[in-house]
Parts: sequence; C-alpha cells; structure tokens
Amino acid sequence: MKHASELRGYWNSIDWNHVEYKVRLLQMRIVKATKAGQHRKVKSLQWILQNSYYAKLLAVKRVTSNKGRNTPGVDKEVWSYPTQKLKGALSLNRKGYKAKPLRRVYIPKANGKQRPLGIPTMKDRAMQALLLLTLEPIAETTADLNSYGFRPKRCCADAIEQCFVVFGNRYCAKWILEADIKGCFDNINHNWLLNNIPIDKYILSQWLKAGIIEHGFFKHTEKGTPQGGIISPTLANLTLDGLEKYIYDACGVWRTPIGNRNSVGQKLQISFVRYADDFIVSAANKEVLQNVVRPAIEEFLKPRGLSLQVEKTKITHIDQGFDFLGQNVRKYNGKLLIKPSKKSIKNFKQKVHHFIRKSGSLSTYEVILYLNALKRGWGNYHRHVVSKAIFSKMDHDIFQALWRWAKRKHGNKSRRWIKNKYWKSIGNRNWVFTAYRGDKPVHLLRLDKIPIKRFIKIRHGANPFDEQWDDYFKTRKGRRVRK
Repeated sequence: MKHASELRGYWNSIDWNHVEYKVRLLQMRIVKATKAGQHRKVKSLQWILQNSYYAKLLAVKRVTSNKGRNTPGVDKEVWSYPTQKLKGALSLNRKGYKAKPLRRVYIPKANGKQRPLGIPTMKDRAMQALLLLTLEPIAETTADLNSYGFRPKRCCADAIEQCFVVFGNRYCAKWILEADIKGCFDNINHNWLLNNIPIDKYILSQWLKAGIIEHGFFKHTEKGTPQGGIISPTLANLTLDGLEKYIYDACGVWRTPIGNRNSVGQKLQISFVRYADDFIVSAANKEVLQNVVRPAIEEFLKPRGLSLQVEKTKITHIDQGFDFLGQNVRKYNGKLLIKPSKKSIKNFKQKVHHFIRKSGSLSTYEVILYLNALKRGWGNYHRHVVSKAIFSKMDHDIFQALWRWAKRKHGNKSRRWIKNKYWKSIGNRNWVFTAYRGDKPVHLLRLDKIPIKRFIKIRHGANPFDEQWDDYFKTRKGRRVRK
C-alpha cells in the first residue's frame, strides 16, 4: 500500500479530462448497442464500464463535489481528503458489496408538509454514481421525447418552452389534464424495478432492500426508491418512460420519426409534456381527457405501484390557465402569456420578508449579499417568460420591506438620515440600496434589470451520450455562452 502522502498526490494529479473521455467512449458504445437492439452487448459493455478504474474515479469525484458531499450517512463518514477519495474509488467492487441502511431526514415542502429523504453512506452514493454511468446512456436513448426532468442537458425552461410550442398558435388544444403522481418515489414497485431496469440486479436489490434508520430505529423498505440517492431520479424516469407513447396509442395517435402525427392525432390535438412526476396532457375536447387519457394513465401506472393524486389531478381550459413548474400558462383573448405563478411569487415574497425581519443583527453588506443571491436565482429562473412587470413589482415590494427594516433599526433617526445612510444615487439612478466592503460599494440587484430572453428549447431526440449529436451540443453551448 502506498503512503498517504503518495495517495494524496496521486488524486490531485489525475487528468480528469482524460478520465471523462475514457468513460464517454464506453457510454457511446452503450448508446450504439441500445439503438441497434443488441441487449447482450449492452450488458457486456455495462459490466466493463462498471469495473472500469476511470469510471470509479469519476463516480467518487461526482459524489465528493456535489452539494451533499458533507452530509454523512448512518456511518457518519464523509470523504473530504484525497486519500479517502482514492481509497473509496478502489473499494467499489461488486464482490462482497452490501448496502447500508439510509439515514432518514425530512425537508419542508411548499405546502407545509415534509418531504422524506434517505441519505446513503458515501460508499453507497459512490456505488450508485458508478452504476448511474452505465444506466444513463440507456435512459437517454429510450426516454420519452417530451420528458425534461432530471436529465442531462435539459431543464425546466425546456418544458415551459414546449408548453409554448403546444399552446402558442391560434388553433391549439383547449383542454389540459394536469396530473400529479401520488408519492412517486415512495411507491414504485420493487419487483417492477428489478424486472425492467437494465442494471445489475444484485446491487439494485441491495439499494431497494437496505432499509431506513429513523430516530434510532430500523425500518424495512418494501416499496419505493429513496429520494436522496443519486440514482433515484433516473430510476423514476425509467419507470415513467413509455407513458407518452401509451397515451398516444390509447388515443389512436402515431408519430413519424420527425414528429408528424396522423389525422387522428391532428384532430384530437394530443400533446404530452413531463417534468419528473409532474406532467400535462392536452386535447381538443374535455371528454377525450376524461374518458380515454386519464384511464390510460391509471392503467399504465398500476403495475408500477403508482397512482394519480386525486386532489392535484384536474382538467382545465386554456383560457383559465394552469400552473406548471412555478409558472402560469394561460391565454388572454386568444394570446398565450406565460408568467410566474401566483404561488411562486408568494413564496418568493415570503422568503424575502422572513429574511429581512430576522436580519436585524446582520450588516447591510450581508443583507445585500443574501438578497442578491435570492433575487438572481428567482429572476434567472423566470427570465425566459413574461416577467418584466412582475420583476418591477417585486423590486418595489423589497424596497418597502427594506425601508421598514431600516426604520426599525434606527427608530430615533429622521427619514432623510436613513435615506442618506442606506440609499445612494448612482448615475441617473436614485434610491440604490448600497453597502461598502472597505472602499468598494456593493449595490442591491434590481430584478427589472435582468434581461428577458427567449429560451431555445433542446431538440426532441438530442442525446448527450450519442456522438451523432456532438456538433449540436457544441453549437448549443457556444450559443448560450455568447448570450
């Protein structure tokens, strides 16, 4: 065994570009075999990649550089040092592997409820990341055309732009089925996963049956894939892939490789958009959604152990609008406008006001740093839709909250004094909330200065693991950088 200092130096000297290149070569071969229907070759290539030293290094790098890298599992271990990371990579072997139970934690949801998360140990996370490298090329090759959640090179903006494509013209579908799956991650049937997911069955069963440690007690897991595992979103996507085609088949709709529909599809105007377990289906009339589409969805979900959430599944008219991924899609006198939803606006305002109320002991500089991060994140998410007027309203609302904060902080000072202390004039702009870091001024970001730019949706069949799409992704990346 090498000395610890040698191991540390070895990890720090790894050429990660070369490692990623070697892994990608095998992933491209998996895609090619999958498209050709060569299932035995796919399994052989997966086995080679699963035992590849480069893949093990990349898997450890992924789990030790993401946001959860400092969150321990039940063994209370994290891999912070290069020696730990390299030893962890060398320990990723199928022989003798046994997954440890998950550590149960809860995070708050927007509706006031709590979402359960299962935190695996570092070794289990690295093992999941390793097998994810073998599974993701297959998942991307067989995925639904209009699925956008938890997939590389895709995001919420792609799903919203697809909504614009579906509802943007004058003769679009008028009725929308808003569907939500009840406890998707928690209820997936284990037998279905083991029989249908193209992955090492022994290791998959280890993860599914590992159990949970909650409040010091062990609980068996009989169904579901835990939220918190790095491979769980891909498993959920593979569980729901095929739903789009199932709906089209139930309605008598077929599509050519370039996306053209038959006469039945043109008449019924069936369209499908999914992000993770939230999806919408549009149709020309309400009866088709009630009598054909919804029963087809329930029939598709049943063998997977899933069902629709009744209170969140409803049929609405495009003139009434619907909320999807934090944005409202609605037609006003025949014109489609997509705006930030009322719920998203309310949540943003509550988060800002709560922080300002609790920030009495913070410096002005710290307040500006936090608010800038909050405003930049929310503004960048909504900058591809009709948001300029709402951005201005939010700026005014935050100004009023900061003015109340300053008055509370200096109750014995005049308004002019407060204004001169916190708000400066910059060029032709007055009332700029400002702090100083040494001699350098730091200003509060204005949401209405974030430019509104139309998002260019990714092409339906674009696959980042397929070498045929390399030029497309290079062009797309260059275009986004220039913007």
